[in-house]
Amino acid sequence: MNQRILATAMSSLLLLGGCTVGPDFTNPNWASPSSWFTERAKPAPAPSRVVAEPVDPAWWNLFNDKTLSALEARVAEQNLDVQVAAIRLAESRAERGVVGAAQFPTVNGNASYVRQLASNRGVFTKLGKNAVGATDANGTVGGAGAITGVRIEPFEAYQYGFDASWELDLWGRVSRAVESADSSMDASAEEQRAVLLSNLAEVARDYMELRGAQARLQIARDNLKIAQDNQHLVRRRAEGGMTTDLDVANASAQVATTAAEIPSLEQQEAQLINALSLLLGQPPQALAAELHQARPVPPVPPTVPVGLPSELARRRPDIREAEAQLHAATADIGVAVASFYPSFSLSGSMGIQALRPTNLFNWNALQYAFGPTLNIPIFEGGRLKATLELRKAQQREAAVKYQQVVLKAWHEVDNALTAYETEQRRREQLTEAVRENARALSLAQSRYREGVANFLDVLVAQRSLLATQELLALSTTQVSDNLVAIYKALGGGWETDLPLAAGQEDTAGAAKGS
Repeated sequence: MNQRILATAMSSLLLLGGCTVGPDFTNPNWASPSSWFTERAKPAPAPSRVVAEPVDPAWWNLFNDKTLSALEARVAEQNLDVQVAAIRLAESRAERGVVGAAQFPTVNGNASYVRQLASNRGVFTKLGKNAVGATDANGTVGGAGAITGVRIEPFEAYQYGFDASWELDLWGRVSRAVESADSSMDASAEEQRAVLLSNLAEVARDYMELRGAQARLQIARDNLKIAQDNQHLVRRRAEGGMTTDLDVANASAQVATTAAEIPSLEQQEAQLINALSLLLGQPPQALAAELHQARPVPPVPPTVPVGLPSELARRRPDIREAEAQLHAATADIGVAVASFYPSFSLSGSMGIQALRPTNLFNWNALQYAFGPTLNIPIFEGGRLKATLELRKAQQREAAVKYQQVVLKAWHEVDNALTAYETEQRRREQLTEAVRENARALSLAQSRYREGVANFLDVLVAQRSLLATQELLALSTTQVSDNLVAIYKALGGGWETDLPLAAGQEDTAGAAKGS
């Protein structure tokens, strides 16, 4: 009868094991716009325009710059931020393995040897039978059960065996904990991808800035040559009595002013090379040999594939990370709810115990114990209720954070696309301004040589040309920077194979095996 009752109870508990409390996670709903841009009045289309075509994960190849592509290919392996993120992912996988171990029984083997001496004045002196009134080992008159005149000698005990325990997951506490750990591991993976995406974009941005600084440096050197030529011309005219020392002083001042811009641009060039070296985990100026030679800012392509708006949430790592964190927070509620219910565990042990080594393999030396344990929470001082309220609040926070990340993503994309279009139009106007200022300088120099204009006209024309040339170089750099910002906002580039941290392969395998 007792065995049937026990079997019935065990069957009921196993059936309850399929019950999982707490809310189930559902993917958050979000409405994507039908197009990237809202309808707004636009002038003539820009030379480079966006198209709703699939995004190339290696978007930097659109610039058709081999040096840039070579630098980007090294980011995943060499960037230290990416390596730190890889280690964090390995930590998350190890934590998942720890949590997943609770799904299985724990089995421990044991073996021991002890030499023991029991007290001759202790409880063992009351064991056995003797006559009433006899003197026991304690020197007192004993009653029934006392050992008379017996001295307890030291003895040896040998033992080996194993013990096991297993908590039945009746309410899904462990499965919810594993679900939360899986989601946290996914969030760590997305964090690593976000770090990679950020550093890929930063390498491209610093590279554009470097080429832009080199272009401005060349402009300054070209204008210095023009200023020096004007200075020689003015000095010759002054020696011939055709002009005054005022023009010589103005020309010399222009030479010095233009030359003063060169050191700061050289400093900016060196700092940007260092910035790229740091992004690739290299010492200062490690990339100077391959980057010091000036090259033009990589031009943008005629068409820029940006995909569809509905693909944004699946592509951006920060949105995917926020969704995984929301999933983990939802699963944590189930863990808190399950803590209100009774827990049931099975435990047992079996082994051999003998006083002599020769009996260690004797079946009569077998000992065992097994049975169930029921733990019912009765009074916790409000801890369980407070924990549940905490988990619910954390889940609501994660849901709001997800909405915030999605909304921020839309703003970043729209701002990047707008900046890309408007900066191109600005660059077109600056290109025209440079063309006209160059013509004005040429005319002013010709009129000055012919003696029909003063040197002030030449100075004004040269300063205007230098200013617009610098603005055009900055705008050209900004257009390419804005294209980088578009692909960073779109979340492209993380699809590159990521390196695993040292030991991460074993950790990932252990987590999967658990």
